[in-house]
Amino acid sequence: MADQDMNRAPEAGAEESNGREPIPWAWFGLGLLLTVLACAGAALMARGWLMAPPQEQGPVEPVIIVLTAPPSATPEPTSRPQAPTPIPTFTPIPTPDTAVAPSELRAGFYAEVANTDGLGVTVRGGPSTRNVVVTVAEEGTPLFIIGGPTEAEDFLWWNIRLDNGLEGWAVQNFLIPAAAP
Repeated sequence: MADQDMNRAPEAGAEESNGREPIPWAWFGLGLLLTVLACAGAALMARGWLMAPPQEQGPVEPVIIVLTAPPSATPEPTSRPQAPTPIPTFTPIPTPDTAVAPSELRAGFYAEVANTDGLGVTVRGGPSTRNVVVTVAEEGTPLFIIGGPTEAEDFLWWNIRLDNGLEGWAVQNFLIPAAAP
């Protein structure tokens, strides 16, 4: 067996047999010693700075600060406050009394179809005989006057609304003032 140990090749990473093996703990110890010495030196320096007696200063004179305000304008007597502005109140616009027929045709009141000899009045899409016919309102039909009058083709036209919601224009000659239905 001894012969086998001698004939064996050296293993990879093994040092030569010169009798010196590396000592990794020596480097670690040296680094540790240097760290301890650096900490001790820093502590001694900090102690020296903290324990040093305060330096003597000369007499301290107080600092006087003079506050000055900018000059103000000549005082004037206080003026009387203005009276508050009144808040406007809502005044409702009176609703016209449509229960009574007005003396003449007016917007916001009713009219009735009349003077057509039973034929009714033609309600058109605009204030002209050339406008499209919307409907024919029979004699005695109540109409609500929306607006007008507008003069066109030698007639006065009134913008009217029927009870079924249709709106159009009718000639004044075939309308008379009426009370609300």
